Amino acid sequence: MLSVLLAILAAGLAFLVFNHDSGVTFGFANDDFARLVQLSAIAALLSAGVLAGRRGPLREVLRNIALWLVIVLALVAGYLYRMDLHQFAARISAGLIPGSPLVMTTSEGGAEVVLYRARDGHFKAQVSIDDQTIQMLVDTGASTVVLSYEDAERLGLDPAGLRYSVQVMTANGAARAAPVTLDSVAIGPIDRTRIRALVTEEGRLRESLLGMSFLSTLGSLQMQTDQLRLRD
Repeated sequence: MLSVLLAILAAGLAFLVFNHDSGVTFGFANDDFARLVQLSAIAALLSAGVLAGRRGPLREVLRNIALWLVIVLALVAGYLYRMDLHQFAARISAGLIPGSPLVMTTSEGGAEVVLYRARDGHFKAQVSIDDQTIQMLVDTGASTVVLSYEDAERLGLDPAGLRYSVQVMTANGAARAAPVTLDSVAIGPIDRTRIRALVTEEGRLRESLLGMSFLSTLGSLQMQTDQLRLRD
C-alpha cells in the first residue's frame, strides 16, 4: 500500500511540475489539483485500513470502501465548489437577514463585500456605525450618509439637541437635516473614519441612507444583476 501512496503522490507531483507554467492540470487550477492528489492519497490510505481491518465477507468490505470513497468525493466537491456554496449561504442569509454581506478576498488581496438585492428590489446593508449596527438603504443618489431621527437616537447622537440647518429632499418631501460627523462607518471589513452625514427631522425618513460620502471612498462599486459589489 505504501507503494500505491507513493505512486499517487509522485504522479501528482510530476503533472504539477509539467504544467507549472500553464497553471492548469486536467482543467483544474494547480492548487486545486494538488489538493485533489492529497485527498486521493488519503482515500487510498483509508481504503487500505478498511481492507486490513476487516475479516468479513468481500461484499461488506467493498461496501465500506465505497462509503469512504463517497465521503472523500463529497469533501472534494465541497472544496471545488466552495465559492458556489458561499454564494448559496449568502443568499439564504440575505433572505433571513436583509443586508447581510458576503465578504470575499480579491485576487489582489483586498476586501470585497457582496450585497444581494432585497425583495423590494433595493440593496440594503447591515452597517456598523460607531460600533452599533443598523440597516441602511444603499443610495448612490444621496450625496451623504443620511440617518433617520430614530437611527440617530439609537446611535446616541442626541438628535433633539442638533441644529437642523440643511434643506434636503426625502421620499416624504422637503425636510431639514442636521450635519454630523460619524467617527466610524463600516460594512464588513471595509471601514472608514470621519464620515460626513446628516440627521433628518423626526418622522421624515423611514430608512437611513448609505450615501456617497461613504460610497465615494470605495475602490469600486459594481452592480451585477441582483448583486452589488463593494471593493475596498
